[in-house]
Amino acid sequence: MTVIALDVGGTYIKGGVLSDDGTLRHTERWCTRADRGPDAVLETVLARAAELAERCPAAEAAGVVVPGIVDEYDGVSVLATNLGWRDVPVKDWLAEHLDLPVAFGHDVRAGGLAEARAGAGRGCGDFLFVPVGTGIAAAVFTGGRARALTGGHGGAGELGHLVVRPGGERCHCGARGCLETVASASAIARRYSRATGRCGITARDVQGRAQAGDAKAAAIWSEAVEALADALTTAITLYDPERVVIGGGLSGAGESCLAPLRAALAERLTFQARFRAVPQVVAARLGDRAGCMGAAYLAQDLLARRSGAVSPSPSTPLPRTPGEAPCPS
Repeated sequence: MTVIALDVGGTYIKGGVLSDDGTLRHTERWCTRADRGPDAVLETVLARAAELAERCPAAEAAGVVVPGIVDEYDGVSVLATNLGWRDVPVKDWLAEHLDLPVAFGHDVRAGGLAEARAGAGRGCGDFLFVPVGTGIAAAVFTGGRARALTGGHGGAGELGHLVVRPGGERCHCGARGCLETVASASAIARRYSRATGRCGITARDVQGRAQAGDAKAAAIWSEAVEALADALTTAITLYDPERVVIGGGLSGAGESCLAPLRAALAERLTFQARFRAVPQVVAARLGDRAGCMGAAYLAQDLLARRSGAVSPSPSTPLPRTPGEAPCPS
């Protein structure tokens, strides 16, 4: 089943076509430019989807995933502050624009689905997928289920809005001291620019400067890792995952990020250590393709359900390949 996939983010819109052999082809990346307003962003999404459909006339369905709070059943972006969207019926508009069936979902949960089927979460029944990018969220997989928890209102896993620094910087959600204000890629870059007066700095730049001995960069990077460890400690205590998969820009920093994060978690997870339940902390394998691949899997699952074929349901245990061992505890 060949399908079109779109991953709409606050910085970039990523697109591609997943072919029958599981290869993601015709991959593209376009700037979201959310500053143009919510209608302009939606027009860009529709135009880019049409472009992919024109390149691949054999496509049978499309999958689109977006950030924020989503109503996956009705296909509505309930609230995506990074995009300026509120109650936008993305699925219906895209289906009408393409004249194709459309699957709709949350970007992080879709990325977690991709990591579960083809990445660092494969063979692991209970894990957290935590991409750290423009924002921060988590996909929570429990009990071997094939889909991440959505919650009663579609807001499960909003890790970035855990308050980790009470009274801290104001978050766009209205609270103060949310994880996103300290540890997101955008926050790291913003805090360094504020501290130094330098513009055009990225989180990766800050990480590189920290390694090179820049004291201000090192302090900001360390604060981000500590704040992330605080939030993950809460999530780990609540969900008891076997594995924590770190994605997004921080995962690209490799061991320079993961090693101090593991150390910070080891200091905090004293209860879990008493019964050997400290989870593995590993880097995501699919990089920035995860959301797009997850969107494609949602589209393929939609086609499988429509054809009456067996496809993973929210209560279906994730498959393990022959000889693949369970995730170690």
